[in-house]
Amino acid sequence: MSNLEFVGLDISGKNYLSCALDVEMHLNAKGLGETVKENNDASIQDRAKAMIFIRHHLDQGLKDEYLIVKEPLELWKMLKERYDHQRTVILPKARYDWIHLRLQDFKTVSEYNSAMFKISSQLLLCGEKITDEDMLEKTFSTFHASNIVLQQQYREKGFSKYSQLISCLLVAEQNNELLMKNHETRPTGSIPFPEANGVSYNNENTRGRGRGRGRGRGRGHGRNHGYNPGHGQNRHGGYNFKNKSYHRKWENNGAKHDKEKHGNPPKNVENTCYRCCMTGHWEHTCRTARHLVDLYQASLKEKGKNIESNNVLVNDDFDITHLDVEDYLGPIEKKD
Repeated sequence: MSNLEFVGLDISGKNYLSCALDVEMHLNAKGLGETVKENNDASIQDRAKAMIFIRHHLDQGLKDEYLIVKEPLELWKMLKERYDHQRTVILPKARYDWIHLRLQDFKTVSEYNSAMFKISSQLLLCGEKITDEDMLEKTFSTFHASNIVLQQQYREKGFSKYSQLISCLLVAEQNNELLMKNHETRPTGSIPFPEANGVSYNNENTRGRGRGRGRGRGRGHGRNHGYNPGHGQNRHGGYNFKNKSYHRKWENNGAKHDKEKHGNPPKNVENTCYRCCMTGHWEHTCRTARHLVDLYQASLKEKGKNIESNNVLVNDDFDITHLDVEDYLGPIEKKD
């Protein structure tokens, strides 16, 4: 069994008109068109071939119903009498679709064109011919109300064939889509995005601006830039912290630096008194008993604790500043 040349006739007969047309064309192509005509003198072999072809494209239920029919002309007439009323069923629907066909109801011109040919073909099968003038007028009269001027311009072109108008509309539609894409890519008044600026670093740029410690910081960018030895710094740029208030200010700046560096400042940070080592107050507001302060100061001296702070590397040398308790609190009075 060979494959079907076209969609077979359904037992409901809804596709009878298209199936009958396909059968006639294929029989003519095979030289068997005379077998389904009146008063033909086709040979037995041709009639048998035509009968096999027609039955091959019938629904299985129809094959069973017309099992005893052996002549192609007889089968052809019986199918026509049974399903030819489809013309009267399709015609009202095709007329209704034609009346309500409008260009403005479709998103694209190609969709409208497909619907136009489908409806006109159904009308032609039912015996009603649709001319190019009918299709042109249908298209012009169903433009959207916002395209009145455009519709008049197309009318003035004087198209004589529907295909010419559709070709022109398809080209215009493609150009409009391209125009909208270009507009959406970069709206009116906007400027294109600049290219990413690449920043290159070399030895000359990093020299004097590096983040490392020690030598090679360059002029004007080191920690010792513009230092004044008279403001708490020694001759090498280190801090002696002889001024107690300056030391506290420097320490507060260090905490601020840690806040900026780490983002979140430490919570519940309390000040430490350098007089009694208690937290919650400074030494100028300290109210600790004098004998307790003396005991604390004496313990520091006994342990010989040396405080080393803020070592700065300058010219490959370390300047280590030794701090005593007296640097913070001043001379300590001793009781007799």
